[in-house]
Amino acid sequence: MFTEGAVAVVTGGSRGIGRAVSADLARHGVHVVVNYSRSEQPAKELVSEIEAEGGSAQAVQADVTDEDAVQALFRTVRSEHGRLDVLVTSAGVTNDRHLVAMSRDLFQQTMDVNLTGTFLACREAMRIMQHQRYGSIVTISSASGMDGGFPGQTNYVASKGAIIAFSKALAFEAVTHGIRVNVVAPGFVETDMVRRIPQKIRESYAARVRIGRMGRPQEIANLATFLASEKASYVTGEVLVANGGGLG
Repeated sequence: MFTEGAVAVVTGGSRGIGRAVSADLARHGVHVVVNYSRSEQPAKELVSEIEAEGGSAQAVQADVTDEDAVQALFRTVRSEHGRLDVLVTSAGVTNDRHLVAMSRDLFQQTMDVNLTGTFLACREAMRIMQHQRYGSIVTISSASGMDGGFPGQTNYVASKGAIIAFSKALAFEAVTHGIRVNVVAPGFVETDMVRRIPQKIRESYAARVRIGRMGRPQEIANLATFLASEKASYVTGEVLVANGGGLG
């Protein structure tokens, strides 16, 4: 699925969907740069787990909202590996609040992590990939960015919808350099971030999903790995929705 010596960066790679993606890419022989912001111990534990299974990984700290830090992250990749085959942008936050009670800072923080973080990582990845004339970028959005989510999610939905639009536009630019860009848009997935959503909302959602349950991180990782790999060599500019069939 990947060329020998392939290297991937996974932002937000130490937790939730990002953790599952990191582990799955490693199982397919990819050296994974596990990016984290504050979760140093989980990142190091993941690297140890990957190495114990015979894979290759390293943990690198960088706040995706910090331009200098993101640039340093990708300089490390370039200097240590000389290539970048895959980028998966999984860093994300939720800060749910009804609009009338939402501060500008809370709105902006969500946009900074989810959207600006995606922009910065993609820009730096493109600067490496375009010289190689190959590469694959997979952005992690959300089904909420397409269907409007739930009350109290205007900031989150705006950021995730913007990721989809951004990725589609980038796909047009990237294809001329041999680079593919695609989006995975999960529904509710069993992660720490989703567990912070009130239990009643989670139970209501799970009861209405056609498959009858929330998604699992590994199920999303399977899709991200596929889109990142040569198995999806004819796929770019697409949004792959994984929401259990939607709400019934």
